[in-house]
Amino acid sequence: MRVRARILNGLFGWMLCLPSLVSAQATPAPTPPAAPAPATAAIITMAEIPLRADTDLRYAEGVLQRVATTDPGATLSPPLDAIAKSADEKLYEFQPAQLRTLPIMRVESLERHWIFDARRLARWHADLRQATAWYATDAAELFRRHAAWQAIKDSPTAASLPPALADRVDAVLAQLTAAGQALSGPLSRQVELEQRANAIEERIKAGQRQVADAINDIDARLMRVDSPPLWDLGKTRDDSEGTLALLRTGLDIELRFARDYGAADSGNQRALHVLQVLLLPLLLWLARKSRDAIRAGVMSETAAGVLGRPLSTWLLLSMLGVLALEPDAPLMVQQVALVLAAVPVLRLLPPAARRQLDEWPRVITALFLAERLGFLFLANTSFYRLSTVALTALALAAILWLLHRTRHQTTPAASARLASILRAIAWGAATVLCVSLAANVFGNVSLAEMLTSAVIGCGYFGLVLYAGVTVIITLLQLLLTRQGISRFRLAREHAPPLVQLMIRLLTAAAAVGWAVYAMDRFRILRATYAFMTEVLSYTLTVGEISISLGNVLVFLISVVIAFWAARTIRLILHDEVLTRMALPRGVGNSIASLTYYLVLLLGLGIALSAAGFQTSQLTIVFGALGVGIGFGLQNVVNNFVSGLILMFERPVQPGDVVDIAGTSGQVRDIGMRATRIKTFEGADVIVPNGTLLSEKLTNWTMLDRSRRIEVSIGLAYGTEPRRVIELLDPVARQTPGVVTEPAPTVLFMGFGASTLDFSIRAWTYDFDRWIDIRSDLMTRMYDALREAGIEIPFPQRDLHLRSVSDKASAALGAGRRTGEPGPNLSDSDAQAR
Repeated sequence: MRVRARILNGLFGWMLCLPSLVSAQATPAPTPPAAPAPATAAIITMAEIPLRADTDLRYAEGVLQRVATTDPGATLSPPLDAIAKSADEKLYEFQPAQLRTLPIMRVESLERHWIFDARRLARWHADLRQATAWYATDAAELFRRHAAWQAIKDSPTAASLPPALADRVDAVLAQLTAAGQALSGPLSRQVELEQRANAIEERIKAGQRQVADAINDIDARLMRVDSPPLWDLGKTRDDSEGTLALLRTGLDIELRFARDYGAADSGNQRALHVLQVLLLPLLLWLARKSRDAIRAGVMSETAAGVLGRPLSTWLLLSMLGVLALEPDAPLMVQQVALVLAAVPVLRLLPPAARRQLDEWPRVITALFLAERLGFLFLANTSFYRLSTVALTALALAAILWLLHRTRHQTTPAASARLASILRAIAWGAATVLCVSLAANVFGNVSLAEMLTSAVIGCGYFGLVLYAGVTVIITLLQLLLTRQGISRFRLAREHAPPLVQLMIRLLTAAAAVGWAVYAMDRFRILRATYAFMTEVLSYTLTVGEISISLGNVLVFLISVVIAFWAARTIRLILHDEVLTRMALPRGVGNSIASLTYYLVLLLGLGIALSAAGFQTSQLTIVFGALGVGIGFGLQNVVNNFVSGLILMFERPVQPGDVVDIAGTSGQVRDIGMRATRIKTFEGADVIVPNGTLLSEKLTNWTMLDRSRRIEVSIGLAYGTEPRRVIELLDPVARQTPGVVTEPAPTVLFMGFGASTLDFSIRAWTYDFDRWIDIRSDLMTRMYDALREAGIEIPFPQRDLHLRSVSDKASAALGAGRRTGEPGPNLSDSDAQAR
């Protein structure tokens, strides 16, 4: 900003020099001063003077009109005055020594106020640049044009110009000079505004440094005794009037901060207001639609509780929206939001959780509200300390009483583990409260106040998050089961995994939010943040490539988000958008797949950029990749290119039944490198895309789902072929699944060794059931042949003996007389001669 101010000062100085330049030209002198003509000034020839003069006169007139009608200073000065007033008030009212005596919550809120002023000043700078950008542009353009005309005036041929053209040159110079003089006023005001803004920025930075030093001092006092022991409390001098005045001043500044923050109307605030306005009618509509289901008892207890109390649900979600969407809001606003959420939290807890937690939610809420009322005693240090001791003792007694109460209660086996975890947390809280009570008694009031407030605040905040997550998940499940939503294929087929994903995400977000809140209340968030910043900023440099742990983390998170976004977009396109459009075969799948890889590629590029990689650094990676492709990745590249060809030519698509390289099955998905085929035996076969293009591919369902069924059958010699054809033709036509066009045919194929061979050929459009249809057809054929008395022979062979031995002849004769088979004959008994 200071560089910009110096540039504007230079332009402003040139504007002030324009009148002196004109007067110098009007006064004859042996050596006229040379005008500062830039190197880019275009030389104006004599023939161009009339046309260029009209153009430059119009431009100068436009500058004069803009200067006369536009004064950004009138609109930019009041916001700057407000920022300056806010900064001066805080610097005057809170001296560094006084900041160290304020409660930590008030000091942190003051820190947010300084950050808010810094952001307001940054937005003011952006508005100033946008409103005055044309100042510098017009000033530079006036300088360039003035230099071009001045060059004509100073040229040796100026004396030979016709009088009309010479007068035209003087008129243009005079008009440009007048425009420059008119522009010097707004430029000077802009310079003054920027100088004021720079001074305010320095005051804001000074205030931020003071607050940061005060917070560090308060954190350092946590491990020191900062007050006399409790038994010497009556001997200390209490400056109640000074403390009360300081608190009143702080409260006034806090109220002004809240008012200014509300008037800022940032994007998050607008989003919160829209959410609040839309949420209430939605909840009332859902409650009205579900009234009968609630009365009939067909809805779960949790859903009935949420929809039966729409105002409490709206208030709880609105307060959670304040905490989530306005993290930089005044702490007073956030504390008011937590207080307003107390009643909705108790009303919206799931009945099962309410029975399991017993009196814990009511006790935690009551302790939180009592801790919030502690500000009433801030005016008197002694009273405030005694109130902290009383609150700590009350919280400790309540926890011990609840632990004793739950010891004799029977816990279901399903929730035994959760009950054990809650009891362990309760014993930990009781231990921390004992430490707080001892610290307060012996004089470490800062540590005692922090521990008590942190334990109570963390318990209540966890209760708020639990109720909020339960409400959001319940509403999501109800919305996905609505009739209007369930008509979408995405909601019908992916609702259960979507709900599970949302539950995991909301649970993770709530856990992270609670952890951050707990670290802040226990005064370890700043130290943890500083440590993590130092660790993540550690840089490893290899040649021209510099990589830090933070860059790696950002890259990994960006890649995960890119994969998730790509899969989500492909799913929406494939299931909802493209299926509703009349597209040629396979186009929808190709568009969805190409979109997936395009989004993924774009996400990877953004991830690399977010991780801090520069184009020059990526050149090394791409060079190594090129060497790898040249030596060992030819097949990978071949399969990748083949995948692109498959998506554009579309010879196969998911769902097709194909035969390739001895593998038969149904195509499940087509990737960029390989295609997955599900065989009819249930195995998944990964076929490289290059194989699909290089080898012979049979696609049974490329154009339609029809399939020809062929059954071959052999009948006994002596059967009338025409009778067989007349018998089997209606059987084939009447078989379910066999189409009439093309019509089934029965063909006499030839004379076999033992049979007359026939072939029945029929078509079906139900490719997925053609095996079942063929089985039904064969069953019907067998029944028809059996009823008609037509024999289906089995293979037979006649043996003619040319001669037999006497013993074999006698055995055969005996068997013929008795009707029993004769004895087995050996090879020597039956020997052909």
